Amino acid sequence: MYQIFNTPLYKYQKSTDQDSKNLSHYRVLIIGAGPVGLSAAIDLAIQGVEVLVLDESDKVSNGSRAICVSKRALEISERLGVGKKMLDKGVIWNLGKVFFDNKKVYEFNLLPEDGHQYPAFINLQQYYVEEYLVSRIRELQEKGYSIEIRGGNKVEEVINEPDKVTLNINTMDGNYSLSCDWLIACDGPKSTVRSSLGLDFDGQIFEDNFLIADVTMDAEFPTERRFWFDPPFNKGQSALLHKQPDGVWRIDLQLGWDIDKETEKREENVIPRLKAMLGEEVNFKLEWVSIYTFQCMKMEKFKHGRILFAGDSAHQVSPFGARGANSGVQDVDNLCWKLKLVLEERAPVSLLDSYNFERVFAAEENIINSSRSTDFITPKSKISMAFRNAVLELSERYDFARPLVNSGRLSTPSTYDNSRLNSLDGMKNPTRSRVGAPCPDLPFNDDYLLNKTGNQFCVLTFNCKITETLEDFFLPVKTIEITEGDENKDFMRDRFLGQYKEAVYLLRPDQHIAGRWPSYDKEILLEALKKATGN
Repeated sequence: MYQIFNTPLYKYQKSTDQDSKNLSHYRVLIIGAGPVGLSAAIDLAIQGVEVLVLDESDKVSNGSRAICVSKRALEISERLGVGKKMLDKGVIWNLGKVFFDNKKVYEFNLLPEDGHQYPAFINLQQYYVEEYLVSRIRELQEKGYSIEIRGGNKVEEVINEPDKVTLNINTMDGNYSLSCDWLIACDGPKSTVRSSLGLDFDGQIFEDNFLIADVTMDAEFPTERRFWFDPPFNKGQSALLHKQPDGVWRIDLQLGWDIDKETEKREENVIPRLKAMLGEEVNFKLEWVSIYTFQCMKMEKFKHGRILFAGDSAHQVSPFGARGANSGVQDVDNLCWKLKLVLEERAPVSLLDSYNFERVFAAEENIINSSRSTDFITPKSKISMAFRNAVLELSERYDFARPLVNSGRLSTPSTYDNSRLNSLDGMKNPTRSRVGAPCPDLPFNDDYLLNKTGNQFCVLTFNCKITETLEDFFLPVKTIEITEGDENKDFMRDRFLGQYKEAVYLLRPDQHIAGRWPSYDKEILLEALKKATGN
């Protein structure tokens, strides 16, 4: 395991750009080789866009970090070519349990229905995710795609100009400069790009700290998310337990605000806490320790001229709810198809304003949910504590109280209800597939529907056919005909048809629904396509 994040995967090598007398120019540069930056690079490359990734490190992340990969992030990763590899390695879970003191008050299933390719969540250490993404980049390079990753390249300054972005970069062989049409900043919470532009976060730092510990052990704990309020082994605080691959378990222990972080991270202080939780008889080995503070913050805007911010460089939330990396991957899923259309001059530059609108909205939604979780986990007054404990007591016996329990409402994709890319919804139901929502999956021709859509606009027809071609549209559109069969009838009606006998859906390349109608009309469809591309 440690060999993975101690081995350079993209070692520094001097590039021809460093000796060039002229300033080398790229269509797109990405700063940051975490899950978000690497996903963006792959997405752009497979759509035919030249892309270069710069990172000051040459290795994957140290420690498990973002371990919970959501269903939507897995669906995106499938399109990028790494989803199945992540699923095969990850620990699948749909079940969560909530404890008060040491008593289970209730449990929940995050994906109680069939007919989906991916589960609600898998647990997979971030270093594996990054390793698979780097491996995918190597595969694309071998196939001739224009994608490159450079380690040991530290961006020190960014200059945002009207027609380009210029970067000053430090390496072991000295400094050099590059320019690009567009820069995607995925360089994390301490973003050099953000500080170089004099920009900052707006938001809140919560007065609490949590210890994260990765331990290896042979244990009989079930594969599920376990959350404790006020357990006897961490009285007055909370705790969280997740299983990971390779016999690794992730433990989060609430510590409170007024602590010495360096003291709390010492092994002689961590081990007794873990023994109190796991039991003296359990043999375990401490692999990695960190302490984090709840932060719920975001930039006011994610688009600044020719610089686009994504992931932790644009927003931060508390880790309960698994909204950080999952949301970041959804950021670039939203961005890359729009950037491609702009580069190809098939859409106006103003299309990128919709990235800012939609993903700022998603960040605000995540911050609201994350803040509510934090307030429930760490009550700030005696009244809040009394309410919280009453809810937990009632939830053991009464269904009405369970939705009020908030141990971290888990990540779900945002629905862009008010996006200007949406057409007027032509159907009343089902609400789960309304305009602006991510398209639900569906068993289809011995596979799944989302696997058929690719990186392009798609027209889905349910129980109807389009007899004419759509070749006279101003950009390629794929048509997928879906009819009721024994394997998908109930799923289709529940997810796409509702009260209607047939339906037509327009999907964006990021698989969000741009429009839907109970029958086919070519002119209406063309207008919806124009609207969805900002034309």
